Amino acid sequence: MRNGDVSYWWHAGGGFAPRRPSLSGPAEADVCIVGAGFTGLWAAWYLKRAAPGLRIIVLDAAFAGFGASGRNGGWLTAALPGSRDRYARGPRGRAGVIDMQQQLQQTVDEVANVCAAEGIDAHLVKGGNLSVAFTPAQHERLRATLRTDRAWGLGEADVRYLDHRELASRILLPNARAALYTPHCARVQPAMLVAGLAEAAERGGAEIYEATPVIRIEPHRACTRFGDVTARYVLRATEGFTARLPGQRRALLPMNSSMIVTEPLGDDVWQEIGWSGCETLGDEAHVYVYAQRTADGRIAIGGRGVPYRFASAIDHRGATQDKTVESLSRTLRALLPQLRQARVEHAWCGVLGVPRDWCATVSLDEATGLGWAGGYTGHGVAAANLAGHTLADLVLGQRTPRTDLPWVNHRTRRWEPEPARWLGVRGLYASYRLADRLENGESAKTSLIARAADVIAGTP
Repeated sequence: MRNGDVSYWWHAGGGFAPRRPSLSGPAEADVCIVGAGFTGLWAAWYLKRAAPGLRIIVLDAAFAGFGASGRNGGWLTAALPGSRDRYARGPRGRAGVIDMQQQLQQTVDEVANVCAAEGIDAHLVKGGNLSVAFTPAQHERLRATLRTDRAWGLGEADVRYLDHRELASRILLPNARAALYTPHCARVQPAMLVAGLAEAAERGGAEIYEATPVIRIEPHRACTRFGDVTARYVLRATEGFTARLPGQRRALLPMNSSMIVTEPLGDDVWQEIGWSGCETLGDEAHVYVYAQRTADGRIAIGGRGVPYRFASAIDHRGATQDKTVESLSRTLRALLPQLRQARVEHAWCGVLGVPRDWCATVSLDEATGLGWAGGYTGHGVAAANLAGHTLADLVLGQRTPRTDLPWVNHRTRRWEPEPARWLGVRGLYASYRLADRLENGESAKTSLIARAADVIAGTP
């Protein structure tokens, strides 16, 4: 089994592309973007389409798509990256949240349309998403989620309940009780998507410099050891790596997430499982998992391993712990006992950015020229497109439906200092794991331990 080497997605996509050059010296630009992941690359792509004459420089410490954009679960989902109630406290209230839901739904199709127009083969299949309940407590949470969705204006066309029989017609999960299905999600191969997007941004005229770590961001300036880039606007799109920048250690918590992928499965196994619609698959556990059927006939599944490393430390190569691989393997076989003989061929991990209130933001300060976006809490593949597009609108001074969304200029408090941060996150996830074990009985009530953990964490 291969462990690390960034991710399976990069190797499955034909290996790593030739590296781009580093910045060769001081430079001037109209817009400098720090971070060549989905957010930064989408911002560059939209800026060059709207204003081809702008000089756009994108800097990355490693290479385009090295971070979460090339390691994630491949869910292009319209799920809101934050709490509806918190966003509704903004000036537009409930209407703003509903607008954001609708724009995220449109974003799924927007990404698909760009892929088609730019010739990006990201193995995109809009099969929707299944969130599955396996225990009575999970089933009750699933029903509560559906009631909440209805209260926020999502109708039968947006989310619907599937009983065990309806679920089995899509995928055979022997221990499942029910599921919620939404069509607003697509499976993608994330490394192929981010690699294709980088090439498209370059074709549009954006300049991407790799192996160029930014050591400091100042008003109108991104500082590197090769020289500074001065620009009217400097946009930070560093997501889980934000804590490495001076002054940003407590802005976004780098949450670790791990994945494994099986060997290719035979036709006989797929006939037994079903899953011909290529829906993305998750569950209602507190320490939830996320999975997809890959284009090359494997199953990729992810979840939390060690959720957080002390002092926001990050493992660059993406190797995950043996016990995490074993845990994800057990979870996969519990979901799909048909896979008891399937081998795991690759494991990896990465970090995502989590704000203290679990709500993503898009911001631009005209006085300093500093902008930023991120904090998607694991729902970033689609949200990063919308955020990048919104950053482009803000830079261009355009008032659009995107710039009126409630995450624009949303503010959140900073994370606690160490060791409180490490103790808190580790304790929370230990509580959630215990709650999942306690909910394996016949009680339909969510564990009080999980409820208490939600309150302490400030999660939605």
